[in-house]
Amino acid sequence: MHKLTLKELSAQLQARKISATELATLFLDRIEASDLNAFLHVDRALTLAQAQAADVRLAGNDAGPLTGVPIAHKDIFVTRNWRTTAGSHMLQDYVSPFDATVVEQFNAAGTVTLGKLNCDEFAMGSSNENSFYGPVKNPWDKTAIPGGSSGGSAAAVAARLAPAATATDTGGSIRQPASLCGVTGIKPTYGSVSRYGMIAFASSLDQGGPIAKTAEDCGLLLNAMTGFDERDSTSLQRPKEDFTRSLNQSLQGLRIGVPREFFGAGLAADVEAAVRGALAEFEKLGATLVDISLPKTELSIPVYYVIAPAEASSNLSRFDGVRYGHRAADYKDLAEMYKKSRAEGFGEEVKRRILVGSYVLSHGYYDAYYLQAQKIRRLIAEDFQRALAGENRQCDVIMGPVSPTVAWDLGDKTDDPVANYLADIFTLSTSLAGLPGMSIPCGFGQGGKNAKRPVGLQIIGNYFDEARLLNVAHQFQQATDWHLREPA
Repeated sequence: MHKLTLKELSAQLQARKISATELATLFLDRIEASDLNAFLHVDRALTLAQAQAADVRLAGNDAGPLTGVPIAHKDIFVTRNWRTTAGSHMLQDYVSPFDATVVEQFNAAGTVTLGKLNCDEFAMGSSNENSFYGPVKNPWDKTAIPGGSSGGSAAAVAARLAPAATATDTGGSIRQPASLCGVTGIKPTYGSVSRYGMIAFASSLDQGGPIAKTAEDCGLLLNAMTGFDERDSTSLQRPKEDFTRSLNQSLQGLRIGVPREFFGAGLAADVEAAVRGALAEFEKLGATLVDISLPKTELSIPVYYVIAPAEASSNLSRFDGVRYGHRAADYKDLAEMYKKSRAEGFGEEVKRRILVGSYVLSHGYYDAYYLQAQKIRRLIAEDFQRALAGENRQCDVIMGPVSPTVAWDLGDKTDDPVANYLADIFTLSTSLAGLPGMSIPCGFGQGGKNAKRPVGLQIIGNYFDEARLLNVAHQFQQATDWHLREPA
């Protein structure tokens, strides 16, 4: 039963072939037996209470497509009754008095919460090694990182500890771990999913999205989690839509843009081979490959690592030891309490980004760094618009690798933060432009001594083009079985 897709589980529940309580118990037992460190907080009593409520709805024919389906939430979304730590010592025992909008929406849909998932501290990282609670292990090879910051979400779905999970993407934190763990994940257009109750990292970049086994499952999850929220000033006022409406459309005539900048030096040969193989499969499905250029791609790393730390330094100023979060035990005055509480509560990567962000926002450097980065950000977005928009658009979607390599070994890059940053080269530009993007499994590369590690294909579309992306991904998944492969 744990190997079924979310849609298949929904059908089993609707047909009364299994109860929500039985299904939740099955997954809770798997979580309890796991050694991946994917979950930070599991409460069997809370989960089973939700499952019993779902069974009442199912028995009363008051059920939707997600009623009774178990999911898990990244520990960036605040949850009533469950601890919310953001992977940080700063929030070690924090329990929110309210639910994030995304959590509210899934609760209303009748889903059953399995627990809270491990992540890089305050979503800052590409390997899940920045969590105060220890790194998550990649289920394909436990000596490898799962990707970050949503490593717990991707690993849990890949290991069949949960059929689906929520995640967040600031610079690639849905797509990159989905790629490295061999599952499907989508970052929707910025503003499509409410950020209310999502602990902020970089407010102009943070966006919630789902991770699941298939594109179809991701569409069902997006149906629940998108929508306008007046409590979020960046939430877009758009009518609700069915993201699964176009799944069965033919790909005949689809134009796929292949950016030459995505296939240059630094891309591992095994990753390129898997991605090229996927592109060839799309040609068999009727699509045409178009050579395009996104010339500002290489600037996305310096731009992102100016803008994101700047916004982080502002957002994380609220964690001062006064109202909530860690407070130092020994201090002489208020200023020392601030310093000690933040020094003890934040990890090294978070401190690094706060310092960088404070520097680029400081007097004399704002114009030279932050303002300049915002101007280049606009140029990056214009690159995409020339390719995807207007009467003279070159293509319908853009495809390429998600990560330049397969998952690396735990500890390989912990002493070199810049090497970690460079791993985001293919995902950052999409986030800076606010475009939707997704990752789907497309093969394997060589990692470690003899283990095969997953490779993901990135699919990027124009604003609000999620239904098309899901259709493209679904058609690929109907023709291949990479998404059905699972770790031992």
